[in-house]
Amino acid sequence: MRNQKVAVFSTKNYDRQFLEAANLVGVGGASAVAEASQPLPQQQQHCHLELIFFETQLNPRTALLAKGMTTVCLFVNDEANAETLKILAANGTQLLALRSAGYNHVDLKTAAELGIVVVRVPAYSPYSIAEHAVALILMLNRKLYRAYNRVRDDNFCLEGLLGFDIHGCTVGTIGTGELGTVFARIMQGFGCSVLGYDPYPNPDFAAIDSARSVDLPELLATADIISLHCPLTAANHHLIDAKAIAQMKSGVMLINTSRGGLIDTKAAIAGLKSGKIGYLGLDVYEQEADLFFEDLSDTVIQDDDFQLLQSFPNVVVTAHQAFFTKNALQSIAETTLTNITEFGRGNTLTNQVFFTSSVDRKKSKKRVESG
Repeated sequence: MRNQKVAVFSTKNYDRQFLEAANLVGVGGASAVAEASQPLPQQQQHCHLELIFFETQLNPRTALLAKGMTTVCLFVNDEANAETLKILAANGTQLLALRSAGYNHVDLKTAAELGIVVVRVPAYSPYSIAEHAVALILMLNRKLYRAYNRVRDDNFCLEGLLGFDIHGCTVGTIGTGELGTVFARIMQGFGCSVLGYDPYPNPDFAAIDSARSVDLPELLATADIISLHCPLTAANHHLIDAKAIAQMKSGVMLINTSRGGLIDTKAAIAGLKSGKIGYLGLDVYEQEADLFFEDLSDTVIQDDDFQLLQSFPNVVVTAHQAFFTKNALQSIAETTLTNITEFGRGNTLTNQVFFTSSVDRKKSKKRVESG
């Protein structure tokens, strides 16, 4: 277990900071040390991992950087497709440790065929993402992005800043897992009626006063504000397409802090042009892999759809930062290293992701949950 090498891709300074801190403290993180009245048992003291950081994304061209390392640690925009996985497997990789809940960027079928185990961080801070969704709602409604820039230019005019009371609105959450339920509780606090859609009802959501589970068509037709809190799967790719948008109220507010591929960007643009979508708040974008987490301020962005989105006055885009809180980053780092430690010690893997065949998927409903 000692000196187990881990190739960490898509590394930013904050990744290094939190992963190194968690590795130094050991399994359970700083909180475990702070709460322990006696020295921690040996199995909780240190992960003994040698973390090798790479700023580049993982893809078929960079996979050889992990040669000889049993574990590869990756993030949401890394490419763990069949080509990448075959290169990794041929050079000794046995474990993919995801620093995310979502795993739509991993070819699970190929990983299983190659004997590569996949683990993830199923939950870190649902509050960070739910609160960011609420921030987008408030920013769009009260046009805070305009107000901020106006006042900095000594323009104190209120024309064009008119909003509406969120109190009394009907808010729909697609996905009522832990994250969707946290979001629903926050919106209940604003005095909203909350609708939730999820094929697998969550009793915690059902326990919320003024919350009601409905089918998707009813949610789309009834909600003034719709927020997505579900993972991206093959089954729900472009869940919000032209047909879904046509069922929504005119002037609806649409928020996505989950995965970009849940929304058909071209359909959303058409909805904005027609006025069907009155407000659009995005923390994710379906072609974000070539954009987000990088400084492109001195370049010409070639993505015409993204540039068009940016031109609308009623669209706010943030760069996949909903997860970006100290609490979440600490939890992600600790869980990631715990997952790797469990694998290295041959323990049961708490957070393993398994490939499910199309036959198995047909036998059970596709879950829409917080991701």
